[in-house]
Amino acid sequence: AGAGMTYIAKKCGVCFQPPSIILIYQEEGQEKTRQRIMPVRGFSESSDCSVAAEQLKDNPRHKPYLEGVSPQQLQKLYSLLKGHLAGESLAESLEKFQQEETIDPEEDMNKLDDQELDRRKSIMDELFEKNRKKKDDPDFIYDLEIEFPQDEQLESCGWDVESGEET
Repeated sequence: AGAGMTYIAKKCGVCFQPPSIILIYQEEGQEKTRQRIMPVRGFSESSDCSVAAEQLKDNPRHKPYLEGVSPQQLQKLYSLLKGHLAGESLAESLEKFQQEETIDPEEDMNKLDDQELDRRKSIMDELFEKNRKKKDDPDFIYDLEIEFPQDEQLESCGWDVESGEET
């Protein structure tokens, strides 16, 4: 890898045999797509996926290639590998990961410890970024104004009614 080269990550995946993270990328300014295989060593079914993802992202050999890959995505790949090591099928691992990554709107986040809260926040940030309309999007409309129907009955909230008592 030349000094100062920029790599554009296209796809990232996991290989179970031998255990490795595979990155499909392009060098900036070039058409050719390349593949980088990053072997996973010392990882077991009791390993921490977020720590493993951080270590891979910080590894000087792989760091320049992984700039465009989110820690959450690497964490997902490690959790799939962890599931495979534990004897789960890919479908089971994906379903388990999906449940862990889904935010329950009824959950009281005040009761979570800092690490779990940070995890939930990063999931929400990623979801926000994924759903956000960007200027480059084909269906992006600048300064969109929406008229909301006025004839429907407004639903009152419990806290609206009680607020009169605090004067």
